[in-house]
Parts: sequence; C-alpha cells; structure tokens
Amino acid sequence: MYEDDQPLPRPAHAAGESGEPSTDAAVEGDVASEGGPLTADRVKVALRRVKDPEINMNIVDLGLIYDVVVEGNDVRVDMSLTSPGCPSGPEIMGDAQRQVETIEGIGTATINLVWSPPWTPDRIEPRVRAYLGF
Repeated sequence: MYEDDQPLPRPAHAAGESGEPSTDAAVEGDVASEGGPLTADRVKVALRRVKDPEINMNIVDLGLIYDVVVEGNDVRVDMSLTSPGCPSGPEIMGDAQRQVETIEGIGTATINLVWSPPWTPDRIEPRVRAYLGF
C-alpha cells in the first residue's frame, strides 16, 4: 500500500492486458469447481490448468484434447501429446487426471491417450496459433 492507503497500480501485463491471449481458467471463471450439471465445458475448464511444461501452454489451447464424453458423473477424455516420444507425457497425463478429479461431483475420470489423428500445430486454438505466428 502507498502511504495514503491506495492500492498499488496493476502492471500493464496483468489480467491479459499485454495483448497475449489469456489461457488462464481463472480469467474465464472457474466453472469446473462450481456445482451444477457435469458438462464437457466444465471438464475443459479444469483441463486448461494443465500445461505442457516444455511449451508452457495449456493442453486445451494446444489442441491436445480430442474428445470429452460425459455420462452421468463419469468422464472420458481422449487426448494426445505433441509427439509419441514426448518426455513430459506421463506428467501431462497425470496432471490431466488430477485436474478432472477435482471437479465437484465427478465419478470416474478416465484419460485415454490416442494417436489418431496425429497431433499437428494446426490443432492449436486459432487465436493462440496467430499469436505464436503460425
């Protein structure tokens, strides 16, 4: 706080003001932990918390999430990795499992690793792809 008890000014890069696309689930509202019906959108919000540590981008915007199926309180996520030899694969898969399991009301969470179709940079969210210069 300043001497006159005014809040400190926010830096220009705070809360997406840098022009960089925001991929933080908190910016979108944390619907994953809210009550209500379990939906694919709630699952995707939870999965946005999982980042590929090599690229530092969430797996939803990277296009690694191929399908989310919700049946009652059970969820199945089909996802891929950027390459079959991705050294961060086990970490990413484990993080995805943990984040889906944090959703209120979740039953069984199954994360399936799929390789068809193969991941390509074309699967990256268009606004993020544009920001990255693809």
